[in-house]
Amino acid sequence: MAQLVRASLTTDVLSIAQLIALVKDDSAGAIATFTGNVRNHDGGRQVTALRYEIHPTAHEQITVIANSVIESSEAIKVALSHRYGAIEIGESAFFVAVSAAHRASAFEICSRLVDQIKAKLPIWKYQVFVDGTGEWVNSA
Repeated sequence: MAQLVRASLTTDVLSIAQLIALVKDDSAGAIATFTGNVRNHDGGRQVTALRYEIHPTAHEQITVIANSVIESSEAIKVALSHRYGAIEIGESAFFVAVSAAHRASAFEICSRLVDQIKAKLPIWKYQVFVDGTGEWVNSA
């Protein structure tokens, strides 16, 4: 049974190495990771600043979403964390690490976690463009 060793939202700067250390296991032949970085463009426009805002339930929801993905998976250990608040261009905002016995499973579970967190976690980003305008992304 997969063990969720971390599912967190934080304003702290993170390192994928921290999550890799959490998911290492002697029974794991593979660790797959994802690091989502803040890029300097979106939709053909130059982005100069970005911040993420979270819903008050987001801290609980990240755990619920992660557990729903890994409950019947071949994962051994899973750790993920998403930053919120102001994040500089080039910094990392979202990390996932998955250990599994085999690489195909690790990659597949990692990909599903990224997709489900992006689709279901109540977190929204506000981008500021070089011309001073801004927009909310993934907001209703």
